[in-house]
Amino acid sequence: MEKIVIPPLDTAAAAEINAGWAKMAKPANSLGRLEKMVAGYAAMTGRELPEQIKSAMLLMCGDHGIAKYGVSAYPQEVTMQMINGYMRETAGANVMARHAGADVFVVDVGTVFDLSAMPKVRQEKVAWGTEDFTQGPAMTLAQAEQALQVGMKVADECIDKGYNLLVTAEMGIGNTTSTAAIVSAFLGLPPELTVGRGTGINDERMAIKRKVVADGLAKNQPKLGDAMDILCKVGGYDHAGLAGMIVAGARRRVPTMVDGVNATAAALLAYGIEPSCAEYMICSHLSAEISHAKMLEVLQLRPIVDAGMRLGEGTGASLAIVILQMAINTYQELHKRGAANA
Repeated sequence: MEKIVIPPLDTAAAAEINAGWAKMAKPANSLGRLEKMVAGYAAMTGRELPEQIKSAMLLMCGDHGIAKYGVSAYPQEVTMQMINGYMRETAGANVMARHAGADVFVVDVGTVFDLSAMPKVRQEKVAWGTEDFTQGPAMTLAQAEQALQVGMKVADECIDKGYNLLVTAEMGIGNTTSTAAIVSAFLGLPPELTVGRGTGINDERMAIKRKVVADGLAKNQPKLGDAMDILCKVGGYDHAGLAGMIVAGARRRVPTMVDGVNATAAALLAYGIEPSCAEYMICSHLSAEISHAKMLEVLQLRPIVDAGMRLGEGTGASLAIVILQMAINTYQELHKRGAANA
């Protein structure tokens, strides 16, 4: 990949926001993390706060070769069914995104289905799903780089259109298994500490899921903390697309609202590619999946919401967008009132 240059945060912009909060008619720091959220957004963007956040939710879709082992409560065909729902705008992800004012862009990075007849789906297929990583690498280096470029390209196009917040979303049956393998490989943790119940699997499927992750790690021996090696060996095209999106946003001073456990695995990969990317991430919520908190600790991110959510698909991010928008609007209104009374 080309060298990634991430600009430093604008600490002066953050200081100006903090000074503005301090002058308002309220106890100091009484809005807690909402105050820090607004200052953080200003530091990332380095410009005047917007009246309205314009959010682009990039829903990256990719299928996983290990789905055939029954690691999910649902068959792989559900990937296609959910994408149909996104197109009809009837899925929960669409409903929540609409209430958050986020525009949803569905991208086929690597599903096993032919989606060419769906005009609303961005056709960027790198391959027809990943390979079975219990038998070898999930993808080649060339495929991983191509998938990263897909995410970067789509993100850049959105930024060019004036979007000032990128939002992660993903779909692909089996992706929490790939996520667990990514976390184990990146942090050196056994599957017992990274494999969660995903779609709500029973104990029997849980045992299969742990074995699939253990077998994949044993077969591929991914290098500890090496993002590209880990992506190639046990990652997914949905992860790669999201990681590329996060990198592109950070490069152009546009923050990314990171959703749940799968999106955070993508964020971990982006961090591995260029650690400064983490400065441009906002954590939306704490997933019920066991590996999520471990990743957030590495990325030094704190969730805005803890509601026990585990759906993914950008739903937690949509909830957090509303809170971020409210925090910005509150600052702007109180700041204007203070200026008027000065």
